[in-house]
Amino acid sequence: MLAMLPAWLPAHAQDMVSIPAGSFTMGADDGPADERPAHQVVLPAFAIDRLPVTNEQFAAFLNAVGPANTRGERLYDIDDPDARVHRTSGKWLADTGHEHHPAVEVSWAGARDYCAWRGKRLPTEAEWEMAARGTDGRRYPWGNALPDRTRAQFSARFNETARVDAFPAGASPFGAQDMSGNAWEWVSSAYRPYPYDAKDGREDPAAGPVRGTRGGGHDSPAEEITTTQRGRNLSRNPASGHHNIGFRCAK
Repeated sequence: MLAMLPAWLPAHAQDMVSIPAGSFTMGADDGPADERPAHQVVLPAFAIDRLPVTNEQFAAFLNAVGPANTRGERLYDIDDPDARVHRTSGKWLADTGHEHHPAVEVSWAGARDYCAWRGKRLPTEAEWEMAARGTDGRRYPWGNALPDRTRAQFSARFNETARVDAFPAGASPFGAQDMSGNAWEWVSSAYRPYPYDAKDGREDPAAGPVRGTRGGGHDSPAEEITTTQRGRNLSRNPASGHHNIGFRCAK
């Protein structure tokens, strides 16, 4: 069943940005091996959330469906000390002060199911990169200038996330925010070598294979928050949540 939008949900958190159909360069020839080769990908038009899903939004989902689905897949690491959503007096609530921070400790299945609950889906790895990078091959969502604290949360302490709307200066060419740093983001695609091919099985929605993660986290160095990073060094078992992986939805 499609979720009703909570009345308290801020208007900007409901927002999606439109990405027109077209081609873009995916990957890079001058980075880590898993980003190679740079190649052209053609995508149909789609939309993607302007902001990552927050702890407050994910708490509403947990109140509706619980921390596991009917297949027994774990949706959220409720027992992890790094979680920022807890059950209080019979209700799931975001921790005070973290309501508008990215929802972390969400498993890949939890991200997939949340997006379906909202009538959306996870973006493919190609969609995520186009939304972050645009068509001009930029290194960061805002361009090629090196990151600073006005554009992204990076090189921060363990679990030191920031509000998802804290860095409007770091927006992508399409207006998507927080696509560099703060929290890596699950994508629908299995983590497989390039070139990207949506028809080679990597978009199978069944839980199981390790999935791609994009964008870098709050504890990533500057070189890991580029538009082409794929999280090769990141701990990202898809059956579990992680302190530095969040997500956003597409449609």
